[in-house]
Amino acid sequence: MVTSPEVDQVPVLRDRAAAARHLARICFKTGPPIFTGVELEWTVHDAADAARPLDAARLRAALGPYSPATLDPTSPALRLLQGSTMTVEPGGQLEISSPPRASVAALIEATQSDIDQATRLLNVAGLTLGRAGIDPYRPPQPVIDTPRYRAMRRVFDRDGPDGRTMMYSTAGLQICLDAGQPEQLGARWELVHAIGPTLLAAFATAGRHAGRDTGWASARMGAWWRIDPARTAPVWSPGRADPDPVAAWTAYVLAAPLLCVRRDDGDWTPPPDVTFADWIGGALPRPPGVDDLEYHVSTLFPPVRPRGYLELRYLDAQPGRDWILPPALLGALLSGPDTVAAAMAVTAPAADGWHTAARRGLRDPVLARAAVELFDLTRAALPRLDLPPALHDEIDQGIRRRRDAAERSQR
Repeated sequence: MVTSPEVDQVPVLRDRAAAARHLARICFKTGPPIFTGVELEWTVHDAADAARPLDAARLRAALGPYSPATLDPTSPALRLLQGSTMTVEPGGQLEISSPPRASVAALIEATQSDIDQATRLLNVAGLTLGRAGIDPYRPPQPVIDTPRYRAMRRVFDRDGPDGRTMMYSTAGLQICLDAGQPEQLGARWELVHAIGPTLLAAFATAGRHAGRDTGWASARMGAWWRIDPARTAPVWSPGRADPDPVAAWTAYVLAAPLLCVRRDDGDWTPPPDVTFADWIGGALPRPPGVDDLEYHVSTLFPPVRPRGYLELRYLDAQPGRDWILPPALLGALLSGPDTVAAAMAVTAPAADGWHTAARRGLRDPVLARAAVELFDLTRAALPRLDLPPALHDEIDQGIRRRRDAAERSQR
């Protein structure tokens, strides 16, 4: 937990102003925009029968000392050779979280090495990584159960089955970017939101789930949208733009209902419809502390979540090495004020099209046009990343392939 002397003196939050001050400290750490990180999720399948249910014991044996504590409480939870950590989501999805790197090239090289290591561990056990943002073969099935996951399931079940789909069947690609200098924060915050629908549409891989065509380009994001807009809707949108990201995020956090309240008895289920602001106001037997606020933030899932850096959560998992394209694209587009402004301009017509992007993808002409122009901007700015020639060519070809697909969809 990040603390300061003031927070140490006031561990209990007795008013909204104290919560706002703490959120400003921990969620928006400004400075030169240097680092990029990724968090990669995959569904995990039997190599011979992708529809076979995943067994926790089999996955634990495959990962061995790299197993997270949620899968094996006795595990040393070793990092992979290039420093990535492995976690396992409630449906058995494997997640690799990379350390941040100072260049996109270094990020790709190190993370791919760790992906290869994880793949070898799984292959020995007859397991393989999925290639889509939602499980194409199996219905939602729990693999790991913890107090957090039980509380999430109970809260989501109040509104239908989509919470279980999200928890047990989806896999995403998350890009983590520095917030930037104070004078850059507003533009970077707006851009990573504004381009979200276009990138969601262009990189959608989640059309088929549990053996059937869902009718969605990204059924993964479709499930997110149907859970609870108070914790999954975007913080920024063109229709309700707030010039202060910190103020907008603070309002979002305090208005969101509780998803988990940690207790010693193992039942973390909160009472219905109690927000964090209500908790500060005395709705629960004890007042919240700063640790409760930070935990509450971890249960909010907007498309862009500030965590000291900006965590972009709107992309589906990608097949094979296609995961390298989004971090390179974002690095190129955020490389200067000129590319930021140009990307904002070309994606402005689609900036509020989240649901359309999830449902229709590039079949929507507005999103398809925005994708073509965004990919053209990316290719022009790609030399700024100073990539090794072979990697530059691979990414350029991948972006051109996506650009051509977006252009064909308009015909």
